[in-house]
Amino acid sequence: MLVPPLPAWQKIRTLATLAPLAILAACATQEPGTAPASAPVKPTVVTPAPKPVADNPQQAQLRELIAQQDRLYRVAAPLLTSNAQLCRGNARNLLGFTAKNKYSFPIEYAETARSLGYDDRLQVTGVLPGSGAEKAGIQRGDFLMSVAGKPMPQGTDAERQAAVLLSPLVVKKAPIALGVQRNGQNSTLNVPLTYACAFSIELGNADNVNTYADGRRVLITRGMLRFTQSDDELAYLIAKDMAHNILGHAIRQRMVSTIAEVIDNLLLPHPDPTTTAGTAGIRVYPQDLDAAADTLSLYLLARAGYNIDNVPAFWKRLAEQYPASVPNGYTALHPATAYRLSMIEKVTQIVKAKQEAGKPLVP
Repeated sequence: MLVPPLPAWQKIRTLATLAPLAILAACATQEPGTAPASAPVKPTVVTPAPKPVADNPQQAQLRELIAQQDRLYRVAAPLLTSNAQLCRGNARNLLGFTAKNKYSFPIEYAETARSLGYDDRLQVTGVLPGSGAEKAGIQRGDFLMSVAGKPMPQGTDAERQAAVLLSPLVVKKAPIALGVQRNGQNSTLNVPLTYACAFSIELGNADNVNTYADGRRVLITRGMLRFTQSDDELAYLIAKDMAHNILGHAIRQRMVSTIAEVIDNLLLPHPDPTTTAGTAGIRVYPQDLDAAADTLSLYLLARAGYNIDNVPAFWKRLAEQYPASVPNGYTALHPATAYRLSMIEKVTQIVKAKQEAGKPLVP
């Protein structure tokens, strides 16, 4: 899983930090030379809890980004780990966690990231539920110190260098020895590999309500993420584009390079808005390909434990609020709403019948 871009890329001057005030209450004392009528009252010092330091604008934006990333990864996790069988040639061994350092963000945000606890070291930012990493005890916030006895890369190019270091290891079936630091203490954890769908799930730096799939990546725009009202609805979107990738629809549409360019642009700190104007040069999905992706997505969702009862209602609401006349919206690229809804309702009944009968959830 890769690192999505930050929202609202504008340089903002840092606000002065507000220091908390320490307030002492007055002490009760006795008059000199007088005997107390009862046990003396001990002086009391009341120190209120320090006021929290307010985030500056960049810190608030970075926290919002992290929350969006967390939600995206959390929702995607069961879809990736539960569907390796259906991902066919798109599954591989994964360690089962994501990691970043302060250089994972654009340079103007490096110091802000440092103020939130990121430094040169790669730090675990999310662990896939049910993965080997979770079973081995990897936790969010762990610093990665070594892998298979070799120092874990640090600094500006740490993510890429770590991927190069791990690449020959993940093709094997043996657990990988990871050295981690937690609360200042070093330890080594043997992490079993997790066989899962290998699609990277990205957060796009754009406010249009759309998603994109280029065969190896799924990108949900910031606008679409905000449109979803529940994790189930976000899962519907991720599963649908995973299905497009599994079925090779970008290849069949001869749109791999075009969609890849759109995704690459939306991962930039300052995307070029002209590249998403209109339909961004992407061909409209014909109803048969779209319905095939809808069909497969229902199986992906059910296998991952998501509720598929509200799938038709979500797609209907999306089409009503962002119809095909909105050129850079989802329905403009997926206009066969009525046909899709009819197919979704039929396949939903088939999937639920298989669930009730305890049959394998495969198309």
